[in-house]
Amino acid sequence: MPELLVELFSEEIPARMQRKAAEDLKKAVTNALVDAGLVYEGAKAFVTPRRLALTVTGLPARSPDTHEERKGPRVGSPQQAIDGFLKAAGLGSIDEAKIEADPKKGEFYVAHIDKKGAEATDILATLLPKVITGFDWPKSMQWGNGGLTWVRPLRAITATFGTDNDEPVVIPFKSNTVASGQTTFGHRFLAPEAIRVKRFDDYVQALEKAKVVLDIDRRKEIIKADADNLAFAQGLSVIHDEGLLEEVAGLVEWPVVMMGSFDPAFLEVPEEVIIATIRANQKCFCLRDSAGKLAPFFIITSNQIAADGGKTIVAGNERVIRARLSDARFFYQTDLSLPLEHGLPKLEESVFHAKLGTQFQRVERLVKLSGEIALKVGANPELAKRAAMLAKADLTTGMVGEFPELQGIMGRYYALAQGEPLAIANAIADHYKPLGPTDLVPGEPVAIAVALADKLDTLKGFWSIDEKPTGSRDPFALRRAALGVIRIVTDNNLRFPLEVEPDLLSFFHDRLKVTLRDAGARHDLVDAVIGKDSNDMLEITERVEALSKLLGSEDGRNLLAGYKRAANILSAEEKKDGKSFAAPVDPALLSLSEEATLAEAIASVDTAVAAKVAANDYQGAITALATLRQPVDKFFEAVLVNDPDVAIRANRLSLLTKLRDTMRLVADFSKVAG
Repeated sequence: MPELLVELFSEEIPARMQRKAAEDLKKAVTNALVDAGLVYEGAKAFVTPRRLALTVTGLPARSPDTHEERKGPRVGSPQQAIDGFLKAAGLGSIDEAKIEADPKKGEFYVAHIDKKGAEATDILATLLPKVITGFDWPKSMQWGNGGLTWVRPLRAITATFGTDNDEPVVIPFKSNTVASGQTTFGHRFLAPEAIRVKRFDDYVQALEKAKVVLDIDRRKEIIKADADNLAFAQGLSVIHDEGLLEEVAGLVEWPVVMMGSFDPAFLEVPEEVIIATIRANQKCFCLRDSAGKLAPFFIITSNQIAADGGKTIVAGNERVIRARLSDARFFYQTDLSLPLEHGLPKLEESVFHAKLGTQFQRVERLVKLSGEIALKVGANPELAKRAAMLAKADLTTGMVGEFPELQGIMGRYYALAQGEPLAIANAIADHYKPLGPTDLVPGEPVAIAVALADKLDTLKGFWSIDEKPTGSRDPFALRRAALGVIRIVTDNNLRFPLEVEPDLLSFFHDRLKVTLRDAGARHDLVDAVIGKDSNDMLEITERVEALSKLLGSEDGRNLLAGYKRAANILSAEEKKDGKSFAAPVDPALLSLSEEATLAEAIASVDTAVAAKVAANDYQGAITALATLRQPVDKFFEAVLVNDPDVAIRANRLSLLTKLRDTMRLVADFSKVAG
């Protein structure tokens, strides 16, 4: 079957937009193909700095003929309804519709619509320019006289359609002033000549000869492998950075890896500063020596094969990096000359949020809250308050002003240099953590106190002004803050009940559910242990783990079945009698040994479970609960709950109520599936 090849050749596309643009092109074209009746076998998109490309295989030469029956209004309906039917069905008059009868609804109109298929080339000639015109770039520009907005000026469009054996046809259309054809171009510097292509296979081969690696993931593999090999040969290792690798692969069509160096004297500056400087300004990778220390070398990814072996390119990068590192050293030394505390007054000039005050006012809240939390997490309150006071001070430094991503990190360096205790310095660095699901959480008590204060103040503050996340919108990263609180508490095994309003507590519950489900917990077990007032995230987590273990055993599954049976009986009888059966069980009315045994077991287990729960021993509570399995089974085998004797029946229903209440000390088993 024929294949489609599309290439949109342009000026340089920003690296950050490339991968999504390729996927958007594939989605837009394939969706349009399916809507037009052209079902395909496969599609794959590619991107380089100067081109978006798409191949769609297994396309039919034409769309199929179709027949549709569209049911209309009943015969005799108002003219308005008939006119709407005619318009929707594409009929000129009601005489073109057939009348069919329905035994229940009477006679009604039916339109029989036959549509002839169309040639794939004609369909493509219509849909491709629409895809280009409607393409959604984060930022775009307009050029020429055609009115088309695009991320950068389009220079050529390739659009061919055909089989492996035939000369493909060019899909004829125009975008702006650019007409489609089958001509592309190679590398801007190494092979800029025009290239005539037919179909995808020869297109890829031709580009490779013209020094263009079409697949961005292959360019990434080349850069990573060559960088690792070059570093290894010098006894070094690359500091891998996936974000930088993605960006660099989007800057080159033919990656050539080289190594440069800088003056080792710059290593007196914190390594995070050096890495950030080299990354931000020159898009280069830094290196470590065999001892794991930062080495005075860096990896450049060039888009050229230089005649001098890259000496000029390396020298140019070294010159720029030397200047940038000199600036960084100046910022660092200037910042060191002033105590961190001197930056606090400047925080009064920085607005945190119009309704929540300045950064300085926020620091005042953090100091108070950190001292309170410190008492609950085993931290020294005075150290926690001091750390909270200094936590945001580095926001006023020159270094953080240049590299905002170093906030906290630089504060730690400055705090240590100025003689602050290690616990305070670490808290300054760690109080932003965790920044993501793979980031480590603070582990020292003082850092824990300040990190929790930072996130809880953010959440409580934005909740108080009704700035809550909605749908996918979360401009203040409140979901991340809540997940951070949960991870800090659970990873450090902290008993830290959240003292927040119900609506915010519900938000925490939702975030915890996501976390537990991502970790493999069953959603029904999570729902079973979370009550509306459950404010201890560690307790919820431990209950889910214990309940999961119980229900993974035969005793647990059988006990759940017994619970469900008891709950169903109780529900039916409570509804029938219009009352609950919460009266104490009367031992004198326990005429059968099985019900007496169950009553004794429930009384014993109820006491044990309550004690275990109070001691936060949920595994112990679950173990005690599991012992009810056998007496519950025997009860239902031997005992008729709805005894003819009214008193005995009520007593047995009270016994089942006690069973239900005892099991609910651990979880709401009514929410457990099975």
